Amino acid sequence: MFDKARIRLGNARRFLATLWQLARPYWFAPDWQQVRLGPVSFALRERWIARGTLLVVVVLGVLTVYVAKLLNDWNARFFNALQGKNSDAYWHELVYWVVIVAIYIVMAVYRVWLLQLLTIRWRRWLSEMYFNDWLAGRAYYRMELTGHGTDNPEQRIEQDCSTFVSQTLSLTLELFQNVMTVATFVVILWQLSSTFTVPLFGGLVVPGYMMWVAIIYAALGSILTYRIGRPLVRVNFMLERTNADFRYRMTRIRENAESVALYRGERNEADRLERALGHVYDTWWDLMHYNKRLTWLTSFYGQAASIFPFIVAAPHYFTGDITFGVLTQTAGAFGQVQASLSWFVTSYATLADWTAVVQRLTTFREAIDRGRETDGGVAQLDIARTSSDRIELDHVTVLLPDGAPLLADVSFTIDRGEKLVLGGPSGAGKTTLFRVLAGLWPFGRGRVVLPDEGRVLFLPQRPYLPVGSLKDVLAYPQRAGDIDDARCSESLMACGLGQLAQRLDEPANWSMLLSGGEQQRLAFARALLFRPDWLFLDEATSNLDEASERQLYDLLRQRLPAATLISIAHRPSVTRLHRRHLEIDAARHVIGRPMLSAPSSEG
Repeated sequence: MFDKARIRLGNARRFLATLWQLARPYWFAPDWQQVRLGPVSFALRERWIARGTLLVVVVLGVLTVYVAKLLNDWNARFFNALQGKNSDAYWHELVYWVVIVAIYIVMAVYRVWLLQLLTIRWRRWLSEMYFNDWLAGRAYYRMELTGHGTDNPEQRIEQDCSTFVSQTLSLTLELFQNVMTVATFVVILWQLSSTFTVPLFGGLVVPGYMMWVAIIYAALGSILTYRIGRPLVRVNFMLERTNADFRYRMTRIRENAESVALYRGERNEADRLERALGHVYDTWWDLMHYNKRLTWLTSFYGQAASIFPFIVAAPHYFTGDITFGVLTQTAGAFGQVQASLSWFVTSYATLADWTAVVQRLTTFREAIDRGRETDGGVAQLDIARTSSDRIELDHVTVLLPDGAPLLADVSFTIDRGEKLVLGGPSGAGKTTLFRVLAGLWPFGRGRVVLPDEGRVLFLPQRPYLPVGSLKDVLAYPQRAGDIDDARCSESLMACGLGQLAQRLDEPANWSMLLSGGEQQRLAFARALLFRPDWLFLDEATSNLDEASERQLYDLLRQRLPAATLISIAHRPSVTRLHRRHLEIDAARHVIGRPMLSAPSSEG
């Protein structure tokens, strides 16, 4: 028994430490925010905005408890006036009630409003912290490479951050409010309670027995609730995971709608969705099972609490020891104490969900940290950035994330301004070598020297087109506001997309509207606007005919004469457009090959 108690105490301490790690940064945030109060605007640190708002919410909560005490005192006077048929006292107390309730309503409204303000500010801050950390150092990319990712990071940032903030504030403030209520009404209940003689040991006198009854009643309810509802933490965790997986599968269908349609894969996708929904269904049944058990207890507990204080106090009323007003006042005080002490009972389902949310955010944070470390026991390339105008690979062995070798003993240099093509059979590691050259791939042995300065741009076979206006898509990764419309229109026309030049402000999911060839042309237009020093093209013209391919490469040489072009290609037509040819052979070595012919123009 003592060992179990120690284990549970240790788990509770670890959970509180984890909770503090998640919550603490906001309340000590160093960043500044603009605050506007009517016509006055001034800057204030976010932590002081948060602390000040929380302080006002707490003060309003304390005042609410005090008003509840005044209403409890009023309760005795009002019902005594009714019992004594004292009309003057009745009307006086009714006016008093109107004033007190009006004050209570004003405080309740502004307490809720300020709590919502604090909730959205904290949620915004926490979400920004998480998605910035997720994006920083390409953690999002490396988490997927190493398998250290978590399921559905978008859900962790959007939903779990929101739930964590709202539930942390509501549960914490409710607990504080209940502690204040207990401290206030226990004294009242003690004063109102008569002594009770237990027929043991010749008559054991128990003063303030109503207070002890309320404490025992709430304690029994809390113990039973914990024992019955404990599995809900695990079930809530699994329910969020299965729901997120179901939602993600539908997102994947939407993102790849054309491919699914071309494959006529609707039946296959429906089967996958049915299986995912089946996991949701099974987990929901578990939730129903445990919630049913918990509801049996909480329903009985809540209903019994409404009549229990009258049953306990009624004998003193019937003997004339207390008046009807004091009876109702006693029952009210008992209800306040019992309800506050029963916070654990009434909040257990929320506590279970909250605990699961804390676990999900914690595992997400750990996954981000592991993604930044990037090793997982696999050797790391020695990547150095210098002021030189060249890329150097010195006896580099490229490894997969699991440590398996992909390319062996790779050594070559690429000088600024070169036009180089990389060939080889499919699956030989060309794209992975590209990632090494761009400093994205960390797994391997040997030394990689990369230029410290210079703009780098990748044109993959399937370009990334964010949802937004055409200008947003074209300017990416730059901001659309940094580029004027005339340049955007000119680059589109130069790349054979003149029909889009008048649609720059049109928002759409352009990856669904444009063909594969049009998307690749748009990527070249993006390169003309970005003007990279190092341009990597991974089969970036695979959906274009040879004439269009040559036209776009000639355009790059003319418009970006100093840029280094490094291409992956299978077609001889692309190979001919470069000065230098490297190839990955069957033994996974990188060797130089003679060019088929020189490019027609160098710009």
